[in-house]
Amino acid sequence: MFFKSLTTCFATMTLCATAAMADDLGKTEYMNACASCHGASGVGDGPLAELMTVTVPSLTTLSANNDGTFPMLEVIQTIDGRQGTRGHGYPMPIWGDRFKASAGDIGPMAAETIVRGKVLSIAYYLESIQE
Repeated sequence: MFFKSLTTCFATMTLCATAAMADDLGKTEYMNACASCHGASGVGDGPLAELMTVTVPSLTTLSANNDGTFPMLEVIQTIDGRQGTRGHGYPMPIWGDRFKASAGDIGPMAAETIVRGKVLSIAYYLESIQE
Protein backbone atom coordinates (compact mmCIF):
# COMPACT_ATOMS: atom_id res chain seq x y z
CA MET A 1 0.00 0.00 0.00
CA PHE A 2 2.84 2.37 0.84
CA PHE A 3 4.47 1.85 -2.56
CA LYS A 4 1.18 2.42 -4.36
CA SER A 5 0.70 5.71 -2.52
CA LEU A 6 4.30 6.68 -3.20
CA THR A 7 3.88 5.87 -6.89
CA THR A 8 0.67 7.90 -7.08
CA CYS A 9 2.35 10.82 -5.32
CA PHE A 10 5.33 10.66 -7.69
CA ALA A 11 3.06 10.49 -10.75
CA THR A 12 1.08 13.51 -9.54
CA MET A 13 4.25 15.51 -8.91
CA THR A 14 5.57 14.58 -12.35
CA LEU A 15 2.33 15.66 -14.04
CA CYS A 16 2.35 18.97 -12.18
CA ALA A 17 5.98 19.58 -13.13
CA THR A 18 5.25 18.66 -16.74
CA ALA A 19 2.24 21.00 -16.87
CA ALA A 20 4.31 23.84 -15.43
CA MET A 21 7.09 23.13 -17.91
CA ALA A 22 4.54 23.09 -20.77
CA ASP A 23 3.20 26.47 -19.61
CA ASP A 24 6.73 27.87 -19.56
CA LEU A 25 7.47 26.53 -23.04
CA GLY A 26 4.19 27.88 -24.39
CA LYS A 27 4.82 31.30 -22.90
CA THR A 28 8.35 31.35 -24.30
CA GLU A 29 7.12 30.37 -27.77
CA TYR A 30 4.33 32.94 -27.52
CA MET A 31 6.76 35.70 -26.55
CA ASN A 32 9.08 34.76 -29.43
CA ALA A 33 6.45 34.32 -32.13
CA CYS A 34 3.31 36.21 -31.17
CA ALA A 35 3.93 39.02 -28.69
CA SER A 36 5.34 41.47 -31.23
CA CYS A 37 1.82 41.81 -32.66
CA HIS A 38 -0.52 40.49 -29.98
CA GLY A 39 1.37 42.01 -27.04
CA ALA A 40 3.01 40.42 -24.01
CA SER A 41 -0.36 40.10 -22.29
CA GLY A 42 -2.19 38.94 -25.43
CA VAL A 43 -4.59 41.87 -25.75
CA GLY A 44 -3.46 42.94 -29.23
CA ASP A 45 -1.19 45.80 -28.23
CA GLY A 46 2.21 44.58 -29.38
CA PRO A 47 4.79 47.02 -30.73
CA LEU A 48 3.98 46.05 -34.34
CA ALA A 49 0.18 46.22 -33.93
CA GLU A 50 -0.03 49.85 -35.03
CA LEU A 51 1.75 48.98 -38.29
CA MET A 52 -0.72 46.26 -39.24
CA THR A 53 -3.34 46.69 -41.97
CA VAL A 54 -5.88 44.76 -39.87
CA THR A 55 -6.82 45.12 -36.23
CA VAL A 56 -4.76 42.74 -34.12
CA PRO A 57 -7.23 40.80 -31.98
CA SER A 58 -7.04 40.14 -28.29
CA LEU A 59 -6.19 36.52 -27.61
CA THR A 60 -7.49 36.67 -24.05
CA THR A 61 -11.15 36.59 -25.07
CA LEU A 62 -11.18 33.56 -27.36
CA SER A 63 -13.19 31.50 -24.87
CA ALA A 64 -15.58 34.35 -24.08
CA ASN A 65 -16.22 34.82 -27.79
CA ASN A 66 -16.91 31.07 -28.15
CA ASP A 67 -19.64 30.57 -25.54
CA GLY A 68 -17.10 30.03 -22.76
CA THR A 69 -15.26 27.18 -24.49
CA PHE A 70 -11.70 27.57 -25.68
CA PRO A 71 -11.67 26.79 -29.44
CA MET A 72 -8.54 24.63 -29.29
CA LEU A 73 -8.67 23.15 -32.80
CA GLU A 74 -9.38 26.52 -34.43
CA VAL A 75 -6.53 28.11 -32.47
CA ILE A 76 -4.11 25.34 -33.46
CA GLN A 77 -5.09 25.63 -37.12
CA THR A 78 -4.82 29.41 -37.08
CA ILE A 79 -1.35 29.38 -35.50
CA ASP A 80 -0.12 26.66 -37.85
CA GLY A 81 -1.68 28.32 -40.90
CA ARG A 82 -0.60 25.65 -43.37
CA GLN A 83 -4.10 24.36 -44.07
CA GLY A 84 -5.35 27.76 -45.21
CA THR A 85 -7.07 29.04 -42.05
CA ARG A 86 -6.53 32.78 -42.07
CA GLY A 87 -9.01 33.55 -39.32
CA HIS A 88 -8.05 37.06 -38.39
CA GLY A 89 -6.35 38.64 -41.31
CA TYR A 90 -3.77 38.17 -43.98
CA PRO A 91 -0.70 39.56 -42.17
CA MET A 92 -0.63 36.62 -39.72
CA PRO A 93 2.51 34.59 -40.46
CA ILE A 94 2.18 30.94 -41.36
CA TRP A 95 3.96 29.69 -38.25
CA GLY A 96 3.82 26.05 -39.29
CA ASP A 97 6.10 26.83 -42.24
CA ARG A 98 8.36 29.09 -40.18
CA PHE A 99 8.75 26.58 -37.35
CA LYS A 100 9.47 23.81 -39.88
CA ALA A 101 12.10 25.90 -41.65
CA SER A 102 13.78 26.74 -38.35
CA ALA A 103 13.96 23.06 -37.38
CA GLY A 104 16.86 22.58 -39.76
CA ASP A 105 17.74 19.44 -41.67
CA ILE A 106 16.46 16.85 -39.22
CA GLY A 107 14.09 15.05 -41.54
CA PRO A 108 10.44 15.67 -42.29
CA MET A 109 8.95 13.61 -39.45
CA ALA A 110 11.17 15.14 -36.77
CA ALA A 111 10.56 18.63 -38.13
CA GLU A 112 6.80 18.05 -38.10
CA THR A 113 7.01 16.88 -34.50
CA ILE A 114 8.76 20.11 -33.55
CA VAL A 115 6.16 22.19 -35.42
CA ARG A 116 3.26 20.46 -33.73
CA GLY A 117 4.89 20.74 -30.31
CA LYS A 118 5.47 24.49 -30.67
CA VAL A 119 1.98 25.15 -32.05
CA LEU A 120 0.35 23.08 -29.32
CA SER A 121 2.40 24.69 -26.56
CA ILE A 122 1.32 28.16 -27.76
CA ALA A 123 -2.31 27.02 -27.91
CA TYR A 124 -2.15 25.67 -24.35
CA TYR A 125 -0.57 28.91 -23.19
CA LEU A 126 -3.34 30.92 -24.86
CA GLU A 127 -5.91 28.72 -23.15
CA SER A 128 -4.27 29.57 -19.82
CA ILE A 129 -4.58 33.36 -20.31
CA GLN A 130 -8.31 33.50 -21.05
CA GLU A 131 -10.30 36.12 -19.16
